[in-house]
Amino acid sequence: MNHLEYFIKKSDLIIKFIIPLSLSLSLGPAGHAQVTFTSSVLPIVVIDTHSQDIPDDPKIPASMGIIYNGHGATNNITDPYNDFNGNIGIELRGSSSQSFPKKQYGIEVRDTTGNAIDASLLGMPAKDDWVLYAAYDDKTLVRDALAYTMGRAQGRYASRVQFCELVLNGVYQGVYVLLEKIKRDKYRVNISKLKTSDNSGDAITGGYIIKIDKTTGGGGAGWSSSYPPLHRAYNQVVYFQYSYPKDVDITAQQQAYIKQYMDAFENTLSSSGFRDTVSGYQKYIDIDSFVDFYLMMEATKNPDGYRLSTFMYKDKDSKGGKLSMGPIWDFNEGFGNVDYCTKGNPEGFVTAYNTICPTDYFLIPFWWDKLFQDLAFNNKVAKRWAALRNGPFQTQKILHYVDSVASVLTTSSAQQRNFTQWPILGQYVWPNYYVGNSYTSEITWLKNWITQRMNWLDANIQTITVVQNRESQFEVLGFPNPVTSKFTIQYTIPEPADVTLEIYTALGSKIESSLIHHAVAGAYGWEYSSYLSPGTYIVRVQMNQEVRHLRLTKQ
Repeated sequence: MNHLEYFIKKSDLIIKFIIPLSLSLSLGPAGHAQVTFTSSVLPIVVIDTHSQDIPDDPKIPASMGIIYNGHGATNNITDPYNDFNGNIGIELRGSSSQSFPKKQYGIEVRDTTGNAIDASLLGMPAKDDWVLYAAYDDKTLVRDALAYTMGRAQGRYASRVQFCELVLNGVYQGVYVLLEKIKRDKYRVNISKLKTSDNSGDAITGGYIIKIDKTTGGGGAGWSSSYPPLHRAYNQVVYFQYSYPKDVDITAQQQAYIKQYMDAFENTLSSSGFRDTVSGYQKYIDIDSFVDFYLMMEATKNPDGYRLSTFMYKDKDSKGGKLSMGPIWDFNEGFGNVDYCTKGNPEGFVTAYNTICPTDYFLIPFWWDKLFQDLAFNNKVAKRWAALRNGPFQTQKILHYVDSVASVLTTSSAQQRNFTQWPILGQYVWPNYYVGNSYTSEITWLKNWITQRMNWLDANIQTITVVQNRESQFEVLGFPNPVTSKFTIQYTIPEPADVTLEIYTALGSKIESSLIHHAVAGAYGWEYSSYLSPGTYIVRVQMNQEVRHLRLTKQ
């Protein structure tokens, strides 16, 4: 099995069969060519709302049929509904994306009496809630699917995906991606079911799913963190929302428990003893999940990372119930597809968002700045990045996935139909950073961006992380932190050496460099007294081939 086949199989997305199809057009009432849709190599989803408009909320009853004749077979619009044929509830979903003409939808599978039931769609594990993702502002159509594929390649749950084409009330809607909605389930977020009677003892300790997100598009009930985001320009807060149990189901005792748990984690992380391996932050969180989440946000340079569409979960204490980050969600603005704040260039760290856009209403929690003040966390990040880059995050594996999806969508004429129905190629759609004149140019730009991003992280990940031999006598400390008007870097070298000290901004720009020759081993100090603007800074100290890094904050 070669790497491409393995990578696709790990993604649970079969994309190896390609059948070319013809395309016929007619002039629609809007004045541009409309697709006369007859067949596809992709599954066909057909929805009928029985003349009802689809609202944002609540879901309205509708009918849905799915035509899927197997891998590589042609699916005709006249074929019987052989994958699913039944009742659903449907609503608009998303927040800012609801302004796009190509809508995305939330789907709930229902029985004849209107009750939610579990059903398997397109071979994915049975559940009641699904998402039909539109990928309107992402003209490659692949960014979300790619991110979830990379997330699963980390060995963690991320939504399974299946590309399809949608017909709604007799009108062709284009290429969609059927996604699993984030839910507590054996095959999704596999944590304990929390009943309304679970209000004490181990029973109350899990499972919970909470999120940081806008309150539009579902949700809203929750509580505010006691710790404001760093570098905020106004009075912004971090707000946690109940995702599971839902706000209408969670009991007062359960609300109090999960808030107290989060408070304890944040109190400990903010304390001077936060590094303690027994009583520090490690007592409350699954560190490996935080590491993987961080690397996904940075690999994709997701501008929503950490501050929006951010989920976390906690199982019962008896099941090792620490706070875990994930599942990952929402990457339409990732991979360089954004022209605000962090921008779409392949350089820079998303964790610098608060210093770049301190006036944004939604800012990143203080957690990440504090975690990187612990060398143990730094070590885990660096080692995990190296392992991923030697495995599923190899550039060629990621590019193979992009090429494979693009090939199927192009050779099957699916993307051509999509952009005939929605003629936006060559046009700016918020928040595009790059606007290509063709689907091929969009794909080529994405691939180039991925290559540059991976190379940049390889070269710069060490400005926020450190892989070190724990037995080494080359030690580095920085104080005070947060920085005041000046700070001192104290380092110990085990032998005579030339030591290079450098200071970088969070975006990777070098602002200071000094080379010092030491004729004897010992402890030394280097004081920096130049003015620093508020923000996050990285100090790089190198002795021979060994490198240490410190993350400092100026408030």
